[in-house]
Amino acid sequence: MVLDNYKISGKTCLITGGAGLLGQKHAEAVIEGGGIPVLLDISQEALNNALAGLKEKYPDTEISTHKVDIGNRGELIRVRDDVLKKYGHIDILINNAANNPKVEDKGANFGNIRFDNFPLDLWNGDILVGLTGAFLCAQVFGMVMEEQHSGVILNISSDLGIIAPDQRIYRKDGLEEKDQTIKPVTYSVIKHGLLGLTKYLATYWASQGIRVNAVCPGGVYNGQDEQFLGKLTNLIPMGRMADKDEYKATILYLISDASSYMTGATLIVDGGRTCW
Repeated sequence: MVLDNYKISGKTCLITGGAGLLGQKHAEAVIEGGGIPVLLDISQEALNNALAGLKEKYPDTEISTHKVDIGNRGELIRVRDDVLKKYGHIDILINNAANNPKVEDKGANFGNIRFDNFPLDLWNGDILVGLTGAFLCAQVFGMVMEEQHSGVILNISSDLGIIAPDQRIYRKDGLEEKDQTIKPVTYSVIKHGLLGLTKYLATYWASQGIRVNAVCPGGVYNGQDEQFLGKLTNLIPMGRMADKDEYKATILYLISDASSYMTGATLIVDGGRTCW
């Protein structure tokens, strides 16, 4: 049966940024496919909240959490050893973590920070989490997959890994240019960089039974203001942002045998935005 290919029964799946909004949704995809999600995040409080929410929804499911700085190779090795001791194998890695500059949360890297004065410390911090972290996770957990001669790595890029951000949608009427909000340069660099990492690893590990793909999701409804939504949805042929549950089926497809002949691929799920 074709639907059997979507089952990942008993497989362990590490999810970086696992306590975030989409990280939890990736975990739901893993659970609903029969796998075991292992949430990695730098915030213990966020992990506790995510675990409580998932346990409420899936009370009989095994879920693990690990507080870890994915920019620290030593900490990743500790997680690797703990997971192997508990489960004996690492089957799937979802590189999801990022210092995401979202409209609704006013992060440190999202504001009136022009390219010409973008702080080096913010650049280094964002790259460390979003790109170096993915590189280190692929190194540490990919080594296990290489020894197993099997595994799947999924890198979470963005529609802005395909196109540049349209800075016009962040603008506010009546503000001077120096006060306008800017999507930071790091977001574009990281999300484009993940696609390069995907292709490199896919070809590097193809003979070892490890598949590596990327998904480029569009934005998700999450309390954005109406002015921003109006500008953004005008750029999307389907005329809306995604619902937070709309990526789960795509994630399960890409981490399961349903996509067994895919590697080095970039799957765009953006309501058609990158068509324009």
